[in-house]
Amino acid sequence: MVATMTDLDEPSSLAPSLRTAGDSWAITELVGATALGVAAGRAVETGGADPLIRDDFAEILVSSAGPAWARLADPELAWLDDDPHGKRVHRLGTDYQAVRTHFFDEYFAQATSAGVRQAVILAAGLDSRAYRLQWPAGSTVYEIDQPKVLEYKTGVLEAHGARPACRRRPVAVDLRDDWRGALLAAGFDRTQPTAWLAEGLLPYLPSDAQDRLFEEFTALSAPGSRVAVEVFGVNKNSNTNRWKRMRERLGLDVNVEALTFHEPDRSDAADWLAQHGWQVHAVNNRDEMARLGRAVPDDLTDEAVRSTLLRARLGSIHEAQGAKQ
Repeated sequence: MVATMTDLDEPSSLAPSLRTAGDSWAITELVGATALGVAAGRAVETGGADPLIRDDFAEILVSSAGPAWARLADPELAWLDDDPHGKRVHRLGTDYQAVRTHFFDEYFAQATSAGVRQAVILAAGLDSRAYRLQWPAGSTVYEIDQPKVLEYKTGVLEAHGARPACRRRPVAVDLRDDWRGALLAAGFDRTQPTAWLAEGLLPYLPSDAQDRLFEEFTALSAPGSRVAVEVFGVNKNSNTNRWKRMRERLGLDVNVEALTFHEPDRSDAADWLAQHGWQVHAVNNRDEMARLGRAVPDDLTDEAVRSTLLRARLGSIHEAQGAKQ
């Protein structure tokens, strides 16, 4: 299924115009294309003069999808040379990608320092953390995503001689299906603490599916487990013009707004986690961007992403008993 430009321009306020029950995608289609767009941001950041994060696999993963994608991953953003404002806006989006990547990289470093040796990346897309982070001996990283997405990533990285820095176990299943059973079948140990990651995922799930996801990973989490979540706020101008430029200049149909769900009654992730035994730490993305030297310019505030970055820990049995007294 390939989206048309007309379809992409008219997202619904209640349900995405391009999503259907049980839909699937290759890496250059629908949600798969957004994974390429995100990886391109990491490639641009990595190739910059003073990168906040390094992902030396991102450029390979993006450029292997075709010449237009390779242009999107150009650190100089040469495809926007005649559009200074557009280049600033796109660079701001890259800054956000770098900051959120840094936040979640730190999360995994803290989790492994605390002794966690099992990680699960939900909707892993082109995430290369299993390859690029320093994992302690004995660490296992499970990557859950659709079969075609995982096949693309594994094939490209293997063709370039890349080897994981841990035990990497792809779990080819849609999160709307029995991913819990597939994860257990892949060797997941529910008696051991786990570091879960839901980066760039929640908007692609209907609200009821989000709650089921939270319930399922909580049920699978031993005491001492951790979870990190990206929660997007509402900012209608933050991406629309970026997607339009990418379509017009590169011919790439990437439009998050047309692929995500926008129900007003969606559960607040921080509240849900706190009510179910998780100790939550939250930071506004703009505060984190400022802290890391990537502050949003005043004149671009209406075009910048709004999100909350969460880290949470599931207390031990003794901590949970103490909280109830």
